[in-house]
Amino acid sequence: MSGGFDIQLWWLLALPFFFILGWIAARIDIKHLVRESRVLPRSYFRGLNFLLNEQPDKAIEAFIEAARVDPETIEMHFALGNLFRRRGETDRAIRVHQNLVGRDGLNDEQRLQALAELGQDYLKAGLLDRAEGIFEKLLGSRREEEALLSLLEIYQQEKEWQKAIDIAGRLPQHAGHMWAKEIANFHCELAAAALLEDNRAEARARLEQALAANRRCVRATILLGELALATGDAAAAIDAWKRVEQQGPQYLSLIAARLTEAYRREEREVQGLGLLKSWLDQHPSLDLLDAVFQSTLAASGPEQAYALVREELRRNPTLLGLDKLLEAQILVAPVERRNDLQLMKNLIHEHTRRVARYRCDSCGFKARQFYWRCPACGGWETYPPRRSEEFDLTP
Repeated sequence: MSGGFDIQLWWLLALPFFFILGWIAARIDIKHLVRESRVLPRSYFRGLNFLLNEQPDKAIEAFIEAARVDPETIEMHFALGNLFRRRGETDRAIRVHQNLVGRDGLNDEQRLQALAELGQDYLKAGLLDRAEGIFEKLLGSRREEEALLSLLEIYQQEKEWQKAIDIAGRLPQHAGHMWAKEIANFHCELAAAALLEDNRAEARARLEQALAANRRCVRATILLGELALATGDAAAAIDAWKRVEQQGPQYLSLIAARLTEAYRREEREVQGLGLLKSWLDQHPSLDLLDAVFQSTLAASGPEQAYALVREELRRNPTLLGLDKLLEAQILVAPVERRNDLQLMKNLIHEHTRRVARYRCDSCGFKARQFYWRCPACGGWETYPPRRSEEFDLTP
């Protein structure tokens, strides 16, 4: 009993002692922070305030002043260089980071950071050769993954697809898995180039590698169909293109016209038209409707083509569909009504041609033609292969 009482008494006596120790440590830390804050120029804090208020131009002016007062402050120069780059003044950012790289007294981490920032400056300025040289120096360092991703961006801009594949293969497993779609497209780019040179063996090997990297790569399947058709094997082309429905049915409109050609070569136009109509029923899109309309017009005449478009417009009413309906109606209308119908079609078409575009899901960039890679943001397969406004505009 007395032993427990002694322990409690000991704790009661020790608590004030620990409290005093904590108070002394806190006072030391506060004094240290105050001393550090007094060393920094007042303009440094003005710059931070401008950054917090999203005023980068004034922040740059404040940091430049602070750098003059205390040129030894490393972090201030990093902040200044990054602000220059964000504002598009890459030449000034390069000078800041070059000075940091050449400065004595930097520790290893600071020197690596300065090199990485300089590489980003060169990349932003479009000086790809210099950027590549910087990021190659960072390979094997603690910033290797950052360097690999930057090199991957450089090789895509330079269309050095094999180098891009090699670099992607060196990424850590988690990052490499994230780039499977892009790696498949790199192989497709090389396959497309081989097809242009009539190097069919190389094209096939690349397409097989693309599907090994990403089994859902629709582009590789489409190119396999093109390769088969180029060799005269229309049946193999049809088999390849049929697989697109399982991989990504939204891409069916991209192969509709070529599929019709393959069935024509096989002298099975009716079967091909039936397949296209079933796709249109299950996966409606205006581009697919246009392909079915043209095939129906050629196979069955204007009356059947008009009936097809009219029924589709009832199912999916859009201004773009109305434009196609008027085109079909002109073909079957009496001669005396065609001028009026043509006038209506011209008015509708003038409006719809401005909205009948593809739109990048990543950056919103619009284009009249379909791209596998967005010309604005560089994203792969970010364009849905359907007109962006086709289900938003109703008559």
